[in-house]
Amino acid sequence: MAKIVIVTDSTAYLPAEVTEKENITVVPLSVVFGNEAYEEETELSAADFYDKLKQTEELPTTSQPPLGKFVDTFEKLAKDYEEIITIHLSSSISGTYQTALTAGEQIEGVQVYGFDSEISCMPQGYYVIEAARMARDGETVDTILDRLEDMKQSTRAYFMVDNLNHLHRGGRLTGAQALVGSLLQIKPILHFENKQIVPFEKVRTEKKALNRVFQLFDEDAKKESSIRATVIHANRPDKAEAIKEQLSEKYPHAVIDVSYFGAVIGTHLGEGSLGIGWCKM
Repeated sequence: MAKIVIVTDSTAYLPAEVTEKENITVVPLSVVFGNEAYEEETELSAADFYDKLKQTEELPTTSQPPLGKFVDTFEKLAKDYEEIITIHLSSSISGTYQTALTAGEQIEGVQVYGFDSEISCMPQGYYVIEAARMARDGETVDTILDRLEDMKQSTRAYFMVDNLNHLHRGGRLTGAQALVGSLLQIKPILHFENKQIVPFEKVRTEKKALNRVFQLFDEDAKKESSIRATVIHANRPDKAEAIKEQLSEKYPHAVIDVSYFGAVIGTHLGEGSLGIGWCKM
């Protein structure tokens, strides 16, 4: 019997070829339009989500996986594995992590270990990929979790939104802040701090916001001989590719890729958002 398997949720937005190659199990969150719920990535792709968003007046909501989804997933995996490491988006923005832990306590025949990424999207995916690689190489649970905690010290992510209304609705900005911010064309740079999404700095334009994030990346990239970064976009693939090329040219020692804000995270940030995440390899 194989020893360790890795589980994550859909907000890591890992490509299907990666989850298949690395034997990663993904439990989807859902986005809700009116009375219709769709599991992101499986029932609603990111592209379809943004198309649908343009056609609706009422903004969608999101939903974490039900407890039974995790129980079923863990029970199936228990037939072939002895231990499960389940890695999820920040526990302060979703109850997914706690639900996974609760499900793990109900399963017999397999030990479930949780890891709170304290972040989301591809930076969360970096933990998942590393854990899967180490599991394949025969490392122990303790060694894998120690490595993930070590990665956490160098993991950064900064992002900016195109429309402040989504942040206002999600409770991140008051109505007055959103109105004034929109009038002044303020582009807040956001990041994760203590597991929560909070403002990092407020700037006037997207260009200035991106330049500030580039500056933050430069500070880390100069110190590390090996660093991995991802440009994250909400339905702006051309812009993301342009940023990737710019970073790749300036930092040839860095591995730069492009990822995206899918339906669930896109619901909260809105179309047009951009982000850059990175960690020491």
